[in-house]
Order: sequence, then structure tokens, then C-alpha cells
Amino acid sequence: METIVNEEIDTNIISQCETVKVKRLLRRTSSPRYQLSETSTEPQISHNKQMKDRSSKNTPKDDQSLESSGSPRNQKITARWDPSEACRPDVDDAPIFYPTTEEFEDTIGYISKIRPVAEAYGICRIVPPSSWKPPCPLMEKKFWEEARFSTRIQQVDLLQNREPMKKKRGRKRRRKTYTRRCPNPSEGGGSESNTSSDSDDKFGFRSGSDFTFKEFEEFAKKFKEHYFGMKETQGLEPSIEEIEGEYWRIIEQPTDEVEVYYGADLETGVFESGFPKILENNESDRYVKSGWNLNNFPRLAGSVLSFEGCDISGVLVPWLYVGMCFSSFCWHVEDHHLYSVNYMHWGDPKMWYGVPGSHANALEDAMRKHLPDLFKEQPDLLHQLVTQLSPKVLKSEGVPVYRASQCCGEFIVTFPRAYHAGFNCGFNCAEAVNVAPVDWLEHGQGAVEVYSQQRRKTSISHDKLLLAAATEGIRALFEVSFLNKQTSENLYWKRVCGKNGILTNAIKGRVEMEMKRIEHLQTSFQFQKMEDDFDTTNEKECYLCFYDLHMSAATCTCLPDGFTCLKHANLLCSCDPKQRVVYLRYTLDELTTLVNSLEGDSDALQKWASEKFQLDPERAFLEDHKCVSSVPVKEEALALQSDPKQETFDMCVNQEMKVGHGCSIDLNLDNIGSTKVEKNNDEFDDIKVEVVSIGSVAFGKLWCNNQAIFPKGYQSRVKYLSFLNPRATSSYISEIHDGGLIGPLFKVFLEECPNESFMEVSADKCWELVLQRLNQEILKNSELASGDVRLPPGVNGLEMFGLSSPAIIQAIEGLDVEHRCVEYWKNKFNSNGREE
Repeated sequence: METIVNEEIDTNIISQCETVKVKRLLRRTSSPRYQLSETSTEPQISHNKQMKDRSSKNTPKDDQSLESSGSPRNQKITARWDPSEACRPDVDDAPIFYPTTEEFEDTIGYISKIRPVAEAYGICRIVPPSSWKPPCPLMEKKFWEEARFSTRIQQVDLLQNREPMKKKRGRKRRRKTYTRRCPNPSEGGGSESNTSSDSDDKFGFRSGSDFTFKEFEEFAKKFKEHYFGMKETQGLEPSIEEIEGEYWRIIEQPTDEVEVYYGADLETGVFESGFPKILENNESDRYVKSGWNLNNFPRLAGSVLSFEGCDISGVLVPWLYVGMCFSSFCWHVEDHHLYSVNYMHWGDPKMWYGVPGSHANALEDAMRKHLPDLFKEQPDLLHQLVTQLSPKVLKSEGVPVYRASQCCGEFIVTFPRAYHAGFNCGFNCAEAVNVAPVDWLEHGQGAVEVYSQQRRKTSISHDKLLLAAATEGIRALFEVSFLNKQTSENLYWKRVCGKNGILTNAIKGRVEMEMKRIEHLQTSFQFQKMEDDFDTTNEKECYLCFYDLHMSAATCTCLPDGFTCLKHANLLCSCDPKQRVVYLRYTLDELTTLVNSLEGDSDALQKWASEKFQLDPERAFLEDHKCVSSVPVKEEALALQSDPKQETFDMCVNQEMKVGHGCSIDLNLDNIGSTKVEKNNDEFDDIKVEVVSIGSVAFGKLWCNNQAIFPKGYQSRVKYLSFLNPRATSSYISEIHDGGLIGPLFKVFLEECPNESFMEVSADKCWELVLQRLNQEILKNSELASGDVRLPPGVNGLEMFGLSSPAIIQAIEGLDVEHRCVEYWKNKFNSNGREE
């Protein structure tokens, strides 16, 4: 989406408040110009782009507002276009797609269909079926002649070749600034009109006149006629190619000052959309409901932005762009690397240039190389959207650039992290909005990590959208698998799930990231379950890097309203460790269930549906088929209370517990000796597990299952094939660590190589990682791979930890004399035919 940074400015006193007639717009420059060299050139910028609101300052000033004598409306055109000086870039065209009427019906589906081809170009052009011609409310008389919109003044010749503002201030004398309050005849009051002065610290786009569409069309046409000498050619307009050549001549080899107006970032929520929004029981109603109506596009089924509760201007609420010849949008990517969709309602073509997201870093490097002084003065130059760089220069640096010429009634789609820029060939009106198909999630994750590094605020909560998409995916899988509800929406979500589904991979990546960050936390943190409404009313962000805290957050009693992300949790404060807390929305066990559910695991799906959706598969199926069972559903629960001096723990079926650190019993049983693990595979039937430390019992649902109790601090040693040399056996150390609310973390490492360890949420998964590592080592060695060394198809993690050995079991049971590890004892008693 085109987003232009505005700069408000003061003006010199003008003696009268009268409407200034359009004169001439171009004047010869008297100040020096800095030309682009092979190694450097100079640019600069304007205000930070607003993220959370993204609302632009487009409230119209009253129609008596004034500009200084140097504004476009007061400038005299003395230069003329010379076709022989054209600098049209030699770039390839982006692909053009022509959907059939049937294909056009599935909006998100069509974007997904063309993505494998179009994404490699960064941008593409979509020409709708000839029958798709939505009416435009903006062309009605009440809007065309009466509604006023604000504009910005763009200095086109300075978009690439300009000197840093510090040098400019050093050369020029500071001018005084004034503000003139102009009376409004109708109201007896007035509004202030601000204009920029040479004392401004940053280069940007000044506030321009307010126009109606009718007035702007007249002004734009006069400018184009004068500039291109159309009167001398009997009204013959220059071709798109000729305009393109002249535009880049102005950018690359400026000899004149060229200033134009641009009505950019006009909020359709305040002004009006170019698409119909009200049903009127006529032919236009189909356009009101159409997915290609940009008011509907962001929240279509399949777009994860549909889970965003706020109407964020410019992201979920479209913006309008009213252009004239040479008005520009400079190189930028969308917020959060979202897709953008731009539709042209009417007018002359809009020229686009795109760089695929895979080459975003290359573009940034080229910009810094060729515009070093501007980046030195303002490192975040690319965030300001006021700097162009010729496609010719980018191509010389190996950056692929593609062109698209958008005509009336056509769409342009930009893909995640695809830099894009362009300009208008004349008077036109376009509308743009963002959208986020599921494949965007990977790119969006990358965006928030970059924002964190740059200490840049976010517009949306990526984790909130990610988890909401995952929940929707699981709901769809549950309904398809257990209720046989094969709706088009459910089948869409089913396609992005599965073992290697786009959504599944996005969740896996985020969960792995979270696990690593938890592992690097200092051991002193207390873990607590995050309340559901933790960030409902006020979005929480890290006070050090602005990272969104929807999934996890760290805080301290010394900072009642201050939170950090897990990356910066260790830098939180220097208080007593007991005062510091980490809040987790989901435990590691829950996140594992989430991933398994998305992969299609039946048990995990049922568990998640039962705990999060309160759905029982059998009952839900009966209800869905209007045949509800009359048998009441029993919810079994056991509530056990610890010592009155300690915390109280409720251990209920399908209810997560909060594990406290003051509730462990240590019997100091040190010398249990070793125990033999019986294996079916002959080569591994003599494995002995030696207990190094029995540890202590921690009470909580995650600290046991129906097979074993997992003592905190437990440590054992076992001999097994070494992944350093699979022909030899070495000692592996198995440990159980306290992950707080996450529960036990199982860790295995080679005693002689403690720096390489394997950690997981279960003993089985932990030893699966060891086997994978062994297999990798065997495959590297051709002799080993030929069959010299054979591994069993799998190992029993509990056995390798020693947790299934009768002698060790007996010792661990002795730690829980009050039988507070409920699930384990319940199963043991039932297995022995006894009641609790």
C-alpha cells in the first residue's frame, strides 16, 4: 500500500485570505543538486510512520486555507519536457493474471493459486473479468463537487538526489516562520494552515491545499498540459513510456524543481470508500458483498486478519490515493510484511515497481551504499517512505526489479516483504488495503523479530493472530474428523494443517522459539499461568524492545505495570528472584498438544477440543445429528490439599494446575545402585541404569502420568552407543529439570560431551532426539551406514531414564508417602484391583 509520510509546516504571513488560482508549478532551481555516484549520493526523511493507529492527518482544512507563494499553486512553469533526455529504466514486466468468472469468486483462493508464480516478482497485476464493474460512490455529485480532501506537496526532484538537512542548514540562513489564522466566513472562526520552513530538521512532504475531486482533476490536467506542451501538440498526450522516461529523468538528473500534490492516505472510514458499502436491493448489491470489495478483503475467511478485533486504519480499513502526474510513492514494504491489494477506481495509469521479498535485504544494502550520507543522518530512512532510488541503480547491484502498469479497473497485489514504489501518470484515484492469507504467518513472524531488533512498535499482535488461526485450524480438523462437517471453510483450514502444513509449520517455529527462550531464562523466575484477559483491554509490549506479549511476559513486583519479553527477561531488574514472575498463556505441554492437534493426531485433537472448546467428540456428534444422549456426563475431579503452611493444589481432570516451588519433598535417597533394563533387541538387552540422584517429588498434574512419577532433580546414568563414535558405548546422563508451570523438562547428554544436550517435554521424545543424532552420525560414515552398526527401531524413554525399573520405582514411590501424585496412584490402584 502506498503510505506517504507527512510533514506539517509553518507559513509566512500572507496579507489576504483568498483562494489562490492555479498558475505554474515548475521553476528553475537555483540551489545545487547532488548527483548519484557509483558509491554514494544523499537523501533524507520525515516523521516516524505511525504503527498502532496508522491514522493520517487528513482532516480537511477549510476551503479558505492558504499556502505560501512558493507552493505548487503559485509556481510558474518555465521548463519543458525534452523526450531526448528520457531515463526510462530497462526492467522486465511483472506477470498479469486474467481470472475466469469462476476463479474470481474465490478471492483468497485465487491469491493462493497465483502465489507460486507471482511471489517471485514481488508484485503482480490482476485484470478482473469484463463483467466485474463495481459502481464508484465517489463519482456521485455530492462527493465529486462537495467533499474536500487534504493533499501533500511532494518535491519530486529531491526524492533521490538531495543533501542531508544538516549540510543544508549549514549553508542556508534560518528563516522565521509564521502562522496565519484565516477566518471561515460561514462559521466566523478558522483553522490554521501550517507550512514547512528551511529550519525543519527532516525532509518530508509539506501540507498542501484542500481540493474537491473536480478541482483536483482540473489542476492535474492543467499541470500535465503545461508540462508536456500538449497545447502545442493539439492535445496529444504523451505515452506511458514517455511519462515514465521523464519521471526517472527528474529523479536521476534533476535540473528543475518539480513539486506536485498527492492526496495520500485518505481514511475511507472518515472520507468515503470508492466501493459501495450499503445494500440497496439492486445490481450493486453483489459488489457490496464481493470479496474483491476492499472493505471486505482483509477479513475474508482464510485471512488471519479476520481475527483482529480492531479496525486498524490503513491495515483493515482501506485508504484512498488521489494522484496527479509525477505524484509518487517511494520504496517501502508493508507493515508487518503483509500482502497489499490496490484497486484503481478511475483515471490515468499508475506505474509500479516491485522487488521480490527474497531480495529485500539486497535492496536495503543498495540503498545504504548509494545514499550513505542520508542513512548516516537518519538510519531508519527506509521507514519514512520519502526516498526513491532508480531501478537502473538497483539492477546494477544485482537487485531484480519488475514493472507493472495499473489501469482503471485493475488490481495490483504486492507480496510479503516485497519492496515496491511508483508514481502516477496523471489524475487518478486508487484504494488499498492489507490482507494476510495463512502463508503470510511465516513472514509476519520474521517482521516482528526484526521490529524487536530495531525497537520498532507493532501495528498488530502477531501471536494473537497466529494462535487464533491455530485454534480455527484445530476446530476445522475436529469438525471434519469427528463431526464430518466438510464445509468449504473447514476444508480450507484442513489444507493448511497436517504434518507439513503452512499453519502447522508456523506454529512449530513459534513454539520452538518459545522453548529456547524459556531454556535461557535464569532459574530464579517463578512461573504463572497468564489470565485469558491479560491483554484484552490494553495490549502489552516489552518496555525494552516493544515486542508483543500476548504469548508470554516477564515482570517483577518492583514494576507493577512494566513487562518484558522472554528475550529481555534476564535484564528485567536486580530484585530478589522470588519477586520475578514469567506469565505463560500456554504451558509447554499445551503447546505440544497444540502442535500435535494441527498435525492431525486424533488423541491430541480430542484433548484440545475437550479442554479449550469444551467439546466431547461423541456428544458433539450426537448433538450435531440431533440425537443427544440422555446419559449425564460425569466430570470426575480430585481435590487434595497440602500442608496448611504450604500452597493448596487442585488436581482436576482436564484442568491445568499452578505448580508452586514450596511444595517438594526431598528424602535424600542417594544410593539406590543400578538396575538392568530388559530389552527385546538382543544387541541392547544388557542396559543398566545407575541412579545418580533420586531428586524430590514436585506435585502437579504434569509431574506424573499413569506410568511414572517424575522427581525434580532426578539424575541417572546409562551406557549406550555414542553419537561421537557409534561403534563404541559411552555414558549418557539423563536429568529431570523443573520448568515451573511448564512442568518437567527431560534432558539427556553424553557425559563426555555435556555441551551438546537434548531436551524435551517427555522422556520418549528426549531419547528420540538421541537416536536421530546417532542416525545422522551413522549416515555420515559409509562403513557404518552399510550395516556395521544397527540401531533398534526405537527406545523406551522411561526405561532409558530408569523410571520403569522396579527398584527405582520403589524408591521414587517412597518420596510420595501421601500419594499426592494422583494420576499415577489412581492407575496403580486400579491396575491392582483396589480402590482409592
